[in-house]
Amino acid sequence: MNETRSSEPAAGPLVDRFGRVATDLRVSLTDRCNLRCTYCMPEEGLAWLPRQQQLTDDEVVRLVRIAVSRLGVTEVRFTGGEPLIRRDLLGIVAATTQLSPRPRVSITTNGIGLSRLAGPLRSAGLDRVNVSLDTLDPARFVALTRRDRHADVLEGLRAAASAGLTPVKINTVLMRGINEDEAPALLRFALAYGYQLRFIEQMPLDAQHRWDRHTMVTADEILAALAPFDLQPDSVSRGTAPAETWLVPGYVDAAGEPARVGVIGSVTRPFCGDCDRTRLTADGQVRNCLFAGEESDLRKLLRDGAADEEIASAWRTAMWGKRAGHGIDDPAFLQPARPMSAIGG
Repeated sequence: MNETRSSEPAAGPLVDRFGRVATDLRVSLTDRCNLRCTYCMPEEGLAWLPRQQQLTDDEVVRLVRIAVSRLGVTEVRFTGGEPLIRRDLLGIVAATTQLSPRPRVSITTNGIGLSRLAGPLRSAGLDRVNVSLDTLDPARFVALTRRDRHADVLEGLRAAASAGLTPVKINTVLMRGINEDEAPALLRFALAYGYQLRFIEQMPLDAQHRWDRHTMVTADEILAALAPFDLQPDSVSRGTAPAETWLVPGYVDAAGEPARVGVIGSVTRPFCGDCDRTRLTADGQVRNCLFAGEESDLRKLLRDGAADEEIASAWRTAMWGKRAGHGIDDPAFLQPARPMSAIGG
């Protein structure tokens, strides 16, 4: 971690007190979702944001434009909830990819509806997708998500690859006693289809606040389960990417490059010192950390008629206050009041 800086910059990119620069913007387009994953929300769902509290399409695009043109953001990822259920998703993606300088644009999705939207999203300029898939077993999928949509997710993955939304990445959360036995099978599946698999340690972001570090499947356990693949260290630097990656000998990906598998050890192997993310919720709040206890309201500035530079300045202030780390290992750590579905990944 760099030394603490003494004064907040009045212009320029999103810098914090520790010298980190946020160039990756995660934008939640909705807090709603068409699955009810057990580690995310209760079966009955949550109290969704009223429509008038959500950012409009124009407000989303304006904030993204400010981030790109005034604050140095180079990568935009749309998240949720489930972003594919946002009514004018294609228009938002198209407007974002037409910005100058053009950011790299991606989406994190559960894959439902992707078979229908992959082609149009590619035509709108989308670069790639991350698809959440925690199991290859249809019955287990129903138990985990409370919806019988496993086949739709697999079809969405195939459609994304066919449309050129590559590399297609799969996000997987392993849970003890539920799907932890599937790590090797999931990797074989990804290798067979040229997808890039990322295992993610389960994080304390569930609406039920039932997360327990003692039952979480750790990065070390995941790697131990993949020992039969004889994974090799990846010589390519991870940079600011959250995933530590390993080469899988004997395999190549869809682009003909050496196949890789990643592990995102957010809890046991935190990468806070290299974090380059800033987050915008569906109701226009800036979060400088996924686990932040506070937010900064940009929606009010928008609706009160603030100029672009005033909004950019407020965004800089929000990021300046970012903590050195998420503090999950601190006994005083408190889980954010908002669950992942309301924050955006």
